[in-house]
Amino acid sequence: MNIAIFQSACAGLSSAEKIDRLSRYIVEYNEIERDPLDLVICPELFITGYNVGDELIKNAEPAQGTSFTAIARLCQQLNTAIVFGYAEVFGDDLHNSAAFVSKDGDLVANHRKQLNSPGSFEEKYFTPGDKVTNLEYHGLKIAILICYEVEFPESARNAAINGAQLIVVPTALVSKWDVVASKIVPTRAFENGVWLAYANHAGEENGFEYLGGSKIVGPDGAIIADAGTQEKLISASINTNEMKKARSRLPYLRDFAKLRA
Repeated sequence: MNIAIFQSACAGLSSAEKIDRLSRYIVEYNEIERDPLDLVICPELFITGYNVGDELIKNAEPAQGTSFTAIARLCQQLNTAIVFGYAEVFGDDLHNSAAFVSKDGDLVANHRKQLNSPGSFEEKYFTPGDKVTNLEYHGLKIAILICYEVEFPESARNAAINGAQLIVVPTALVSKWDVVASKIVPTRAFENGVWLAYANHAGEENGFEYLGGSKIVGPDGAIIADAGTQEKLISASINTNEMKKARSRLPYLRDFAKLRA
């Protein structure tokens, strides 16, 4: 499966403008590369923006709202699945969510962030989700985490125990937290023998300087693709054989079960 991360620097753009820019990056990739993309992951709150205050409320949408419809149409046109972050309104609640849309334009999964980033504005706006999100797409088992959730060893470990082969992580990481992208994220892949795609913003947004640093990490902890600090689309071809090799060399999941016993 060919996957990609769109590390976007789209502060100040409308949702339609962001989706249009995403489209142009995917089209350009497909025109250059022999194999088209199967899955593209966008950052946390890609549609609304992250550090935008009450705009989160103003621009919130239901799970299958206007932006979903536009993304679904794009998926069908480009034959590509897309994961995107957005502010989801559900009843009286606002959730920090990430939707997985298939290449056919179907909503496969919708993950609501369970853990607000501590001490942040998220605690003011968002109601935490109440469940993990696992799905299967084209034979690949995938788990969705958002930002702070991947910083817990337990979250990635639970995903792996439940069969995840790829963990996708939309995030909004600022520059002072480089340790998360450079150290913690590769470790999560390494200690579980899974592929991991960590999708961040780039640039500046209302005083937030984003790190960039989006990464696709192999199951041996090796960084396969790194977006650096600027807006960029990065890609990698992933396969489960690499997982088998990694888990054969270091059977952490097998031996973890022995520890619990």
